[in-house]
Amino acid sequence: MAISVDFKDLINKDKDAYDIIDIRSSDDFDFGHIPGAINIPETVLENFSKLNKNKEYYICCKSGVKSEDVADTLCENGFKAFSLNAGYIGYLRSQIKEVKNGTIASNAELSLQKKFRKEILSKFLKAIKTYDLIQPNDKIAVCISGGKDSFLMAKLFQELLRFTEIPFEVVFLCMDPGYSKENRELIEVNAKNLNIPLTFFETDIFDSVVNVDKSPCYLCARMRRGHLYSAAEKLGCNKIALGHHFDDVIETILMGMLYGGQIQTMMPKLHSDNFGNMQLIRPLYLIREKDIKHWRDYNNLHFLQCACRFTATCSIDGGNDQTASKRKKVKHIIANIAKDDPCIEQNIFKSIENVNLATVIAYKDKHGTHHSFLDDYDEK
Repeated sequence: MAISVDFKDLINKDKDAYDIIDIRSSDDFDFGHIPGAINIPETVLENFSKLNKNKEYYICCKSGVKSEDVADTLCENGFKAFSLNAGYIGYLRSQIKEVKNGTIASNAELSLQKKFRKEILSKFLKAIKTYDLIQPNDKIAVCISGGKDSFLMAKLFQELLRFTEIPFEVVFLCMDPGYSKENRELIEVNAKNLNIPLTFFETDIFDSVVNVDKSPCYLCARMRRGHLYSAAEKLGCNKIALGHHFDDVIETILMGMLYGGQIQTMMPKLHSDNFGNMQLIRPLYLIREKDIKHWRDYNNLHFLQCACRFTATCSIDGGNDQTASKRKKVKHIIANIAKDDPCIEQNIFKSIENVNLATVIAYKDKHGTHHSFLDDYDEK
């Protein structure tokens, strides 16, 4: 049986004598990984031919559950293998468990003002201006999920408040839908490190979806949206801001075509159907995900990919939600095509801005009324 060790046990070891093998999916590995780790998904690792029996191998999964079985298998086949306790999540906790006395916040702010001004700050300001996202006297609930996108959005709003002449207020709103104690602490420490004052409120959403077999993530997201609107309204806000970015937008366009048989997009702002004059805005609408990741890594920031209560115990990387699986496939399709033509992403985005109704067989107007090209075909 393989022995389990903590990441800290590797700090003083000779790095040439061992490898850290991360068996999560390539998507999860790309989101974040232990420095120096090698990504070999579990299904690929079953082929032992490229491994060296003179080396030590430390197996890393999401939470330290699957890595134990993989390490056991390697040991049974004559390799020196160990399982990393608590997996990548444990590594994250070890990296961000201490508040850094303002250094992280000041560095993150300076990087937005200088290094990432063009890729991030300017595009944030452009989206606000282009889509008229903020008006005088708005009170905006900036919704913090705990991930890279929402924390970046919070820092951008803080930058905007420093120099804008538009009078408006923000509340950094974070819903606890039933986080584990450890995951909530990670969000709280990141907020303190980045100097973001969070306003928490609690719900029991995770308890409501824990036994849902079909699309629990989709149901959870819908319930979270309603609770966010309600909490923001009680705080006197007239808008909520969500951290969806450019890549989310173009993936939604392609998903609608491939899986929904329709052409639609994720709008930069929406009126709420159920909460009076409340609106939803998406200020990261023009910002690329790769630039958000670059900002995160440049500032040595560490966020959970998903802070839900089941992250620490789920043994299936990526979860079982069908919508998430479809989005992942579409992300891969776009990435593969973009390798040969870097204009692909922008063209998908522009396609929704350049709809020519004269060349569309049928469409629905904003009232839901169906129109066909045959309606006035003979007149033309």
